[in-house]
Amino acid sequence: MLSLDVIAEVFAGEDAWVVGGAVRDDLLGRRPALDVDVACREPERAARALLARAGDAVFPLNEEFGAWRVVLDRSRTVDFSPIRGGSIEDDLAGRDFTVNAIARPVAGGEDVDPFGGRDDAARSVLRTVSADVFDHDPLRLLRGVRLEDELGFRLDLHAEELTRAKAGLITLAAGERILEELRRLSADGIERAAELGLLEPLGGRVDLRLRAFDSPWFRLSVTFGESLKRLPIPGDLRRFVDILARAQPPDDGSPRAIHRFRRVTEPFALEALAYVGASELAGAVEQARAGQPAEPLLRGDELGIPPGPEVGRLLELIAEERAAGTISTREEALQLVRRSLE
Repeated sequence: MLSLDVIAEVFAGEDAWVVGGAVRDDLLGRRPALDVDVACREPERAARALLARAGDAVFPLNEEFGAWRVVLDRSRTVDFSPIRGGSIEDDLAGRDFTVNAIARPVAGGEDVDPFGGRDDAARSVLRTVSADVFDHDPLRLLRGVRLEDELGFRLDLHAEELTRAKAGLITLAAGERILEELRRLSADGIERAAELGLLEPLGGRVDLRLRAFDSPWFRLSVTFGESLKRLPIPGDLRRFVDILARAQPPDDGSPRAIHRFRRVTEPFALEALAYVGASELAGAVEQARAGQPAEPLLRGDELGIPPGPEVGRLLELIAEERAAGTISTREEALQLVRRSLE
């Protein structure tokens, strides 16, 4: 876990607890958390005090809720949130799963574990803290699947039944948060989400190509297709989805066919091959990439024609013939241009 020495100094004589995933992961012996959550009485004061001692930046994380974030070393974060209810036990009662409802005093001492989270962590079990956890935050439906996937845990029978019963609520969660949880799922996690009824409300389904290429974007694209655009995806992911949707298999593995395929699918040609069921041509794509010339044989202003669409057509013609091996020099490229313009 992130060293608490500096945080303990900030809270000298006050009540504050590290809560959530950092405590859970420490109990599991996982890699020290980059993000630490602290429940305390005065989050803004605590955040500014930590900034003065060790932080790079501070800003409100949720003004309505009163949460603040401090960035340390440009990579680690400490989030300060107000203790909900009158005590840390009340705060923990509002959390999602028992393994996330453990509080560790910043100043040292025994963990506060009112729901048996330590025992559940030892048994690799996810139990809900209460029957209404998903009503308060529907994103927890996907979080349960993601924790199963990342930790190798399993929802207990009650948590699984509750997830199935409440699956339709997932559409009420913020799109940005849904996308982040989905992005972190492996192929197994996506299949588990489908099994629990969490994909269909979002427009997804398990696709036979799910394991054809190992990348989050590929899994999202084959699972949701155009439905993925209902979520606030970034522009580069939108382009990725569009490229895969338009991709057609290469005619064969010849340099010319591979060039034409790469022209419309790069920089995602390998993913596009997997999408169209032609992964056996991946070697040809990689070979073409490795042999990609550093410089073109001719530039647009060397063609001897006015600027316009014809310039692009000729440059692409030169690039294709060069990839196919029919030309290799500047003079041969100029002769090709002259023949094409006759």
